[in-house]
Amino acid sequence: MLDVRRMQVLKAVVGNGSVTAAAACLGYTPSAVSQQVAALEKEAGTALLERVGRGVRPTPAGLLLTEYADVIGRQVAEAETALGDLLAGRTGRLAVRYFATAGAPLVAPAIARMRAEHPRVQVELKLIDPEDPLPDVREGRADLALVVRSRDADHTGVRLVHLLDDPYRAVLPRGHRLAAQRVIDLAELAEEPWVGSERAGPCLDPQLDACAAAGFTPDFVVESEDYVTAQGFVAAGLGVSLTPRLGLGAHHPGVVVREVRGPEPVRSIYAAVRETAPLGPALRGLLDALRDAARAG
Repeated sequence: MLDVRRMQVLKAVVGNGSVTAAAACLGYTPSAVSQQVAALEKEAGTALLERVGRGVRPTPAGLLLTEYADVIGRQVAEAETALGDLLAGRTGRLAVRYFATAGAPLVAPAIARMRAEHPRVQVELKLIDPEDPLPDVREGRADLALVVRSRDADHTGVRLVHLLDDPYRAVLPRGHRLAAQRVIDLAELAEEPWVGSERAGPCLDPQLDACAAAGFTPDFVVESEDYVTAQGFVAAGLGVSLTPRLGLGAHHPGVVVREVRGPEPVRSIYAAVRETAPLGPALRGLLDALRDAARAG
């Protein structure tokens, strides 16, 4: 195996025309330079220099290795520059997983800011509803995922960074007996038929927990698992529903949206990153952008 550092010493000797001049250039003693060249000749199995007067010139093998040393030197310099850019957050790649209702209010402004502040960092976005993105983060397939924290989920190997608490709102048919109230006590909906807008999991849990605290279990007569569709069912008079604020978007003309209390259901949204992953400038910048987007919302 040829020693790359010794090849650079050979390059210095050939470039300067003598061992003495190369030693002065490298800051070595002439003896140290001669020893490095002799060791490289032993590795190569052939002579690399021949004496010419007071100087030296490369043999064909020496010239070959000098040319490769030049290529290797340029590649090492390029690698150092690329590494510096990566460590400074000027380049790189981030894989991000997100769920639908976080896309417009959180992900879109955060990625726009990333493009402005880190234009050479590539961001790969993937919508993960209804999959659990934590295995992707834990196993290194994703650098960051937006998640709603579940009381039962395994967060081993993942660090959760709180972004915001997203309160649920009551969605009622226009003309409902409670539609005139600005705020509704959750218990007032106990006897109502309910339209489900969530699949079982971390987004449904806050609703069920809040209803249990209010002393009832909601009677779901329709399951939609979609906020827009749920609004349509509510507008048709099939029941009432709870929808997180981020999931409301444009209101159906046939519904009204009211705040809820006693208690107010809330889902907590987090950015999940791998526990052992170093927070480089790009990932740190994305987290900061997500926090600012959450505060702005």
